[in-house]
Parts: sequence; structure tokens; C-alpha cells
Amino acid sequence: MKKILVVDDDAAHGRMLKTLMSDWGHEIHLANDGTIAVEMVKAQPFDMVLMDMKMVKMSGMEALQMIKSYNPSLPVIIMTAYSSVQTAVKALKIGAYDYLTKPLDFDKLKLTIDRIFESIFLKTENRDLKTRLKEKSFSHDIIGESPAMLSLLDTIHMVAPTDANVLVAGESGTGKELVSSAIHFNSSRKHQPFIRVNCAAITETLLESELFGHEKGSFTGADRKRKGRFLLAHKGSILLDEIGEMSFAMQAKLLRVIQEKEITPVGSDQNIKTDVRIIAATNKNLKKMSHKGNFRQDLYYRLNVVNIEIPPLRERTEDIPSLAHHFLKMFSKKNRRDIKGFSPDAMDAMIRYEWEGNVRELMNCVERGVVLARSDYIVMEDLAFIKAETLGNMDAGTGFGNIRLSQVEEKAILATLESAGGNKSEAARRLGITRKTLLKKLKQYKER
Repeated sequence: MKKILVVDDDAAHGRMLKTLMSDWGHEIHLANDGTIAVEMVKAQPFDMVLMDMKMVKMSGMEALQMIKSYNPSLPVIIMTAYSSVQTAVKALKIGAYDYLTKPLDFDKLKLTIDRIFESIFLKTENRDLKTRLKEKSFSHDIIGESPAMLSLLDTIHMVAPTDANVLVAGESGTGKELVSSAIHFNSSRKHQPFIRVNCAAITETLLESELFGHEKGSFTGADRKRKGRFLLAHKGSILLDEIGEMSFAMQAKLLRVIQEKEITPVGSDQNIKTDVRIIAATNKNLKKMSHKGNFRQDLYYRLNVVNIEIPPLRERTEDIPSLAHHFLKMFSKKNRRDIKGFSPDAMDAMIRYEWEGNVRELMNCVERGVVLARSDYIVMEDLAFIKAETLGNMDAGTGFGNIRLSQVEEKAILATLESAGGNKSEAARRLGITRKTLLKKLKQYKER
């Protein structure tokens, strides 16, 4: 339940809003003047203020200034007559969150209130995550401050100190090895070995020897005794990458190692105790594979004590600029180039690109740009393959090919307005224009 202050010198209108908004599950308090509203805000905490602009004793504009001066983070929605839109625009500059014209559209009022509280919740959640990750010792090389990545880092932060087996899932190039490293190096085993094994890169006949070791003469070419990766990882962690490629026979042997906590080298009848934390990584859906009989279900549950799903880059596009600049700095130094940054159109293209190869593909793209750049900045021409695919997608997917520029603008504005739920202030913010400009454009479209 959110606590909302409604400020309106029209007593009947205020009571009506109280009844309406109480039915939406909020706790409503009333004030009939700006002076009283300011006093109430100072006396008790509110989650939001809904305030009329035109009042007798103290205007809504003056009250807004005093409220924002006292508590800048308190969201205030302004109610104003349609003829006073210029006043509302001034209120937005002072710090009002949004404005609504009278007579109120109640559906729009509810949408605006819900959007404010959802936005505040997300900001608070992200701030709390950042604080938790900074307060305690937590080292990693993972770049990203999108909500998805902050949540992933928080999960790693909680899981790392335990001894639980972890299954790291994600598309190729998302950074599964980086996540696995962060788990190990933030655990109590961080001073012990971290051994990596790519199960897809080793043939089935050699994988058992690679993992568990072998005795001298146990097979052709075994000219000496060799320790396996599990023994090398004793007291530490082992990353079994591409675990979905492991054969059924090897899966059975790995299951026994997890259950018995011991390994048997190839050609030996001696069981050797081992203390190893297993981190498995895959770009496949092991749960579906286990249901179809393509992966042992009992092993899946043993590995999947904690599941960490890494989001693909296309679902966290807000991280692309920071990743791109990180790779720019890295490859400029490596290739002895002094590249200062990206042109606006080049960065825009990278943000809109699909990145099927995820972070790995972005890294390769930036390195290529650094090598091919003809100036101090990477421009669109240095990202030719992105330009071709991006323009191709626009032509095929949005219908923007072979039409007038004004029509492209109209499509963009109407699509943004629809995605904003019809909220013109939010649509204007997303488009990077003023609400006045947006209203002017919409009027032009209606008159055509």
C-alpha cells in the first residue's frame, strides 16, 4: 500500500479522487491548499503527491518548489486545465514527474501512478544491489550495470562462499567462463587451484583419462602415470565447460564421483578421495535434454544445485557502451593505436545490432574496428557488416525501406507512443523531444 497526498482546493473533487484511488489499494490523504500540503510533507513521509496547480492561498507551483526543495526525490504529479499547459511545462522543469489535464482521464491517472511506483522500485532495487556488491569484498571482471547483470552479480555474490555445485547456462559468447571464475575466486577455495576442462574439445576415449588420470601402461601411449584434472583441482574448483557434450558413459562416471567424492584412475583399482567443487557450464538446455533422454536426469539434478542463467547481450543493450569502450581501450593498447572513441552513428548501430555471438562477437567487432579505423574515432564505415545487417533489418522488419523521411519519423513516433502505453510525457522522454513538440507532431498526423 502506497501513501499518496492529494492536494486540491475543490473538496468534492478531492473526495472523489480519494475514493477512486483507495479502491486501487492506496492510502490517500487530502490537503485543500499548498501551504497545508507543504506542512504535511514535512510532518510525515509520502510516496507520491498529486497536486492541482490552481489554488487560492498557495499555488501548486509555489508548493511544488517548496516540496522539491525539502524532498527532491518525492514524485509529484501536477493536475492542470488544458489551457494551462504552458504552466505545466514550467512545473516539469522545476521537478514535477508528470502532469495530467482536467478533466482527468482515470485510466491514464492509474497508469501514471503505477509507472511511477514501478520505476521507483526498480531504481531502489538496483541501488540496493550496487550497495551490497560494493560493501563487501567482491572481485570480478564482469562488465555491466543493467538490472539483469546486477541481479546475476548478486547471485554470484551469494553463491560463491558456499560449496554448492553450480550450473552456468547461457548462449555462446555470453561469458560463462568469466562467471565461473568469479564464483571460484570469491569462494573460500580462491587460493586453491581452478582447473578448466572443455568437454567438447577432448575425445570421449581421452576424456576419462583427462579427468581422472591413468596408470602407466593402462592404454597405448600411456608411457607414464598421470594425475587427472580432478586430483589437480583437489581443495579447489573444476569447471566442466560444454558439459552437454559429455557421453552417457562419462556422465555415469561423473555421477559416481559426485556421489562418492572419489575418483578411480584409468587402469587402477584404487579409489582416491578428492574434495572438488564442480562448476558446469553449457549453452544447451540440459533440463529439456534430460526430459528427452539425451542427458542423465540424476546427473542434471546433482549439477544443478544452483542455476545461473546469463542473459544474452541483446537483452541488456544498456551494457553495450561500457563493454565497447572497455574493448576499445584494450585493443587500442594491444594494436598500438590511439583510438579515442566511437562516432554516434557507430555506437547507435552497435546498440541496435542483434549480437548472435554475444559479448565475444562484440569484442571481435571492436578489435576489427580498432584495426581498420582511419581516424581517431571508429565510425560507421569501420563497422560495415553491422551497417549492412542493421539497415537490412530495418527494411525488412519495420517497413522503412523506400519511404519518405517524414514517414519514418511518423512511424517512430507512433510506435514509441504505443510502447509507452499512450503516455505522451513518457513517449517524449524516450524520443528525446519536448512534450510540446510531440503534441504538435501528433496534431499534424491527425490533420493529414
